[in-house]
Amino acid sequence: MKHRENAGHLSTGRRALAATALTLALSGGLVGQQLAEARQPATASSPSAHAPRGTAVAGATTSPARTPAPTTPTAAAVVPGSSTATTPKATTPKAATSKATTSTATAPKAATSTATTPVAPTRAPASSTSTVGSAPATSAAGASGNPLAGATFYGPNTGAAAAARSGAYGPADSALLSQLAGVPTALWLGSWSGDVTRTVRDAVTAAQASGAVPVLVAYNVPDTDCGGYSAGGAASATEYATWVQQIAAGIGSARAVVVVEPDALAQLCGDPARRYALLDAAIDVLETNPGTLTYLDAGNPTWIGAAEMAKRLRAAGVDDADGFSLNVSNFETTAANVSYGQALSAALGGAHFVIDTSRNGNGPGSDWCNPGGRAVGERPTSATGQALVDAYLWVKRTGESDGTCNGGPAAGIFWPQYALGLMRN
Repeated sequence: MKHRENAGHLSTGRRALAATALTLALSGGLVGQQLAEARQPATASSPSAHAPRGTAVAGATTSPARTPAPTTPTAAAVVPGSSTATTPKATTPKAATSKATTSTATAPKAATSTATTPVAPTRAPASSTSTVGSAPATSAAGASGNPLAGATFYGPNTGAAAAARSGAYGPADSALLSQLAGVPTALWLGSWSGDVTRTVRDAVTAAQASGAVPVLVAYNVPDTDCGGYSAGGAASATEYATWVQQIAAGIGSARAVVVVEPDALAQLCGDPARRYALLDAAIDVLETNPGTLTYLDAGNPTWIGAAEMAKRLRAAGVDDADGFSLNVSNFETTAANVSYGQALSAALGGAHFVIDTSRNGNGPGSDWCNPGGRAVGERPTSATGQALVDAYLWVKRTGESDGTCNGGPAAGIFWPQYALGLMRN
């Protein structure tokens, strides 16, 4: 999707554009709106349904939980069949489009890293009415054009590790908790992160020591969750811009995956042009390092129709990112996400994407908050067998509660009984 300058850094033109985007974000108003409208495709938008989500922070070592409300699907997802479905293959590298007219497109970042284990956060999924489908058909071109090809991931599930060591569970359950603790899980970053530069640098250093790629989640845009359960975020555009720069400083020249602002586009509130400009500028800052792979969040298959979401992604700068993310903290099947992602990709000129498979093994339940009978999905991997899917990731901190519902503790608290259910199912 994005292009790279020859030196691997933002050109003077793009730096000026990023500054302009930030200025618009700070000022908002008509000019910002006009810029956003000018960048949106002329395609008709699909009806959209919003599913509020909430995030709570449980302690200094855990990330927040986001809890979405039930939603009505806006566009039916076609579930690829296990044997007959054909998956579009990427025949060319991601389309590279530049906001700066003076910059030149270069080849996508090469995947050079290896990896293994991650740090987990907690966001609860939006409920859905979609039907559980079979796994999508695989494609022989899965690794073609994938910037994460050959990579493994880093991020320990600290809650599961603590429960496994507690001695409170029998041998079988302790073994399951230990397995969960070893599955790479994303590290969520927000207002709870304290010195975010140090937090990120520590994660990057640990990942490098194990030959892995850390997966980070930036979750602090102003008006996060639009007043819902996870209401919060940076107090101003200036504060947010500084915070993003601190994340970039923590990554330095290392390799990292950053999922950019879950739900920020699926759940718009306030001045959309201001939010688009903030996300666009954030991507530009993070992308200054050639080793940083950014995926702008696009919700899930049952939330916003593909045509409308493609417009929002483009307005928020997805063309300068490595792609988009789907199903963060949700339960939608991998098949449904692949189908929806392919529709978005087609509208965006071949954009790649990643899918959160942490809790989608049995598809969605009847509730959005700690639904029973759910299961973990595919383990994190860059070998997805899908030409457009760069990785299956565990973005949600698996085992952390979605909130005080269905017998769960406060959002963000690791809930061993629920974690064990996910592992057993």
